[in-house]
Amino acid sequence: MSGFVFNEKPIQIERGDGAYVYDDSGTEYLDMGASYACVPLGHGHEAVQSAVAEQLEKITYVQASYPNAERTALYDLLADTAPDPIDKTWLCNSGTEANEAALKFARSATGNSKIVATMQGFHGRTMGALATTWKNKYKKPYEPLIGDVEFVPYDDADALDEAVDEDTAAFIVEPVQGEGGINPTSPGYLEAAREITEDAGAALIFDEVQTGMGRTGALWNSQRADVAPDMITSAKGLGNGLPIGATLCRDWIAENYGSHASTFSGGPVISAAAGATVSTIVEDDVPENAAAMGEYLQTELEAAIGDEVRDIRGEGLMIGVEVGRGANKALKQLALNHGILALPAGRTVVRLLPPLTIEESHADEVVEAMTEVVG
Repeated sequence: MSGFVFNEKPIQIERGDGAYVYDDSGTEYLDMGASYACVPLGHGHEAVQSAVAEQLEKITYVQASYPNAERTALYDLLADTAPDPIDKTWLCNSGTEANEAALKFARSATGNSKIVATMQGFHGRTMGALATTWKNKYKKPYEPLIGDVEFVPYDDADALDEAVDEDTAAFIVEPVQGEGGINPTSPGYLEAAREITEDAGAALIFDEVQTGMGRTGALWNSQRADVAPDMITSAKGLGNGLPIGATLCRDWIAENYGSHASTFSGGPVISAAAGATVSTIVEDDVPENAAAMGEYLQTELEAAIGDEVRDIRGEGLMIGVEVGRGANKALKQLALNHGILALPAGRTVVRLLPPLTIEESHADEVVEAMTEVVG
């Protein structure tokens, strides 16, 4: 095989339909990972497919210095749905690019260089975003990375208050840690982060690459916490499977962002996909279903296997089942013996990030399988 980088799994996926994917032999799998939360509306959603097909007939790409109706509409849609007073958007191609932009914007807007990030956090793999990612295994081969980054314990407001000072450009944080093990914050932590950064004149960046697009029960997790940061980064589910990222900003950031550009910033086809995705999520109350199904799934898992595992935690349809060192074995058994695809979060957690359109029957299928796997 001529490809490299990824450790490929022994299942060749050929097509998808809703909450299911099918391999090259026609075997059906319930997709409880949604390819790392990238298809919140499920595979092959009609609204997204139609928007892409219609745009492809007009023009595939025009760069962002030329106005385009699909890109402009997406700018307006994201501004309308973002928490006030966030109303400016920078479009790119991935979550790591969105975070890279946010870090650059914060340094430019504040004139400071220090970035505060959290232990167990994950913000991407480019040189800047990687510097704010916690695990050394991701960073060591590429050092030295950008400097002036300080890590604090996650969900510890006192440690954050001590770290953020007049030299701080930004604090970047996931409202619920994904790669770090599905770790929600305690009540009041994000509010404290808002007060601490505001007092210091630093930017507050919510990395919602995984928590956004309705996954935790609101379009943006910041709306659940009722906290408006200075920037929100988004990607993964934003294009329902097509590559797009966004950095949403307050005016004071956008007015002093420096010089930043990207060739593929909001191409018409990608913007059409994202516009259809966000519109459908809002119009169909998809976050409400995510909240209801997430509560149902967590409750049923707790009743079935709560005594057999270390913990079951999460928000909405971002759920972690901490099974101990056997997470990879459990994932293999789920796939090969039960036709369910899930994800790891470190070595100890089975991560469930299904399409946000799943129903109780899908949740029941997962609970039955997990009971056999860990029981």
